Amino acid sequence: MTEIKTQEQKPPYGIIAILFIGAFVAILNETFLNVALPSIMEEFQVKPAVVQWLATGYMLVNGILIPASAFFIQRFTNRSIFIAAMSLFTIGTLLASISPTFGILLTARMIQASGSAIMMPLLMNVMLVAFPIEKRGQVMGFFGLVMIVAPALGPTLSGVIVEHFSWRMLFNIVLPFSIFSLVYAIFRLKNFTPQNKIKLDVLSIILSSIGFGGLLYGFSSAGDLGWNDPLVYGTIIAGVIGLVWLILRQFKLEEPLLEFRVFKYPMFALSSAISVTISLALFSGMILVPIYLQTVRPFSPTEAGLLMLPGAIIMGIMSPISGRLFDKHGARGLAIIGLTIVIVATFFFSKLSLTTPYLLVALMFSIRTFGMSLVNMPVMTNGLNQLPMKDYPHGTAVNNTLSQVSGAIGSALLVTVMNKRMEFRLEEMANEPVDMSLIDPNSSVDVPTQIGNIAMLNGINFSFLVSAIILIVALILAFFIKRVPVGKPVSETAVAPDETSKIEEK
Repeated sequence: MTEIKTQEQKPPYGIIAILFIGAFVAILNETFLNVALPSIMEEFQVKPAVVQWLATGYMLVNGILIPASAFFIQRFTNRSIFIAAMSLFTIGTLLASISPTFGILLTARMIQASGSAIMMPLLMNVMLVAFPIEKRGQVMGFFGLVMIVAPALGPTLSGVIVEHFSWRMLFNIVLPFSIFSLVYAIFRLKNFTPQNKIKLDVLSIILSSIGFGGLLYGFSSAGDLGWNDPLVYGTIIAGVIGLVWLILRQFKLEEPLLEFRVFKYPMFALSSAISVTISLALFSGMILVPIYLQTVRPFSPTEAGLLMLPGAIIMGIMSPISGRLFDKHGARGLAIIGLTIVIVATFFFSKLSLTTPYLLVALMFSIRTFGMSLVNMPVMTNGLNQLPMKDYPHGTAVNNTLSQVSGAIGSALLVTVMNKRMEFRLEEMANEPVDMSLIDPNSSVDVPTQIGNIAMLNGINFSFLVSAIILIVALILAFFIKRVPVGKPVSETAVAPDETSKIEEK
């Protein structure tokens, strides 16, 4: 009865609004720095493998802390969690903007990440608690603005800023928003989510750090170091062992760090499988398209960033609309239509050439983004709807962790596919006459570099073809989606078959 009562109260729109702002700047910051990495390399005189840690390290901290978010959300109030997280994020942002050395900048990024890691799980949990099942689609559609639009806007904004200002301006722009969110939260944010005085299992935290941290680091480093590097396969093996041990331990604990029993709810398990499959394929687009534009083609960082802007705008418009469509029609039809569009657009990217018009690439990227807007939030919300309220923190933590890990794995795998295909094509071209029709004699780029670009284009196309095949798997899974019944209390709709007898006894 407590679950029904909580959801019949007026939703705390003020709380959700400030959480939205905090989460938006935190997630925006995740991709904000990518375009600025060359400038940072030049200023601090560091190598690509070193500067990459500004992105990899940020993702690593997120991967380690997100699994613990279920504990924090249950143990502490939403007010105390948000203020602590936003304080860390603000301190990290300030430190990054004034950092005199690369080491301090990297430390600042880690501090930022420790604050941002909790933002998405906290926001998602508050929305699940605040809104009844029949209204969640619309509000989760707005949640899609944060989850998808913020990372998409990052490269666009940073490309324009870095071309005209110092990379430090990226942090100076974010800082006022984070300070505003923090000050507003201190004076106006109220407690909404229930507390449960659970104990923290230290060994689970250690195993989670080894498991998810090892996987994230290993797969993220594979693109630079290669799969044969002991550091890569060693950390992946350690991550797998840590993850298996973590899962086995959770089943023995009365108060698990992560409740893996949420996978016994069929729609949640199915939505997680679809989301993981999509993340494996789609995150690569954020990497491969900029490589194509800035390396294979002679476009500037600003032009590469602006190409993604229409897609971000479309996502912003469509996320609330797809939420309303989900409330009315469920996730199955939306997922099937959306994935079909994404697969067609991804297949187009496997046919890129040295002369593909810029506007055509922008159009297809926008169409691909439109398809994504019909899939992500409806599928995730449908799965979370089947969980009982007590498992919301675990469901959101599992979803966000899987998104981070599968995105890192997918990006690493597809970049590796691109590199291997590129090497194979270079070997082929070395043993056959050069097709001079592909060489531009008027280009300022020398012939060997043009040949390398042709091989890289072949690798990019092949990677997108692999992405399309992976997405077909997600499309097949989407046909098995069933809508969670609307109009019943969550406690009734979210009962797993093996728990029915327990409820009847009570």
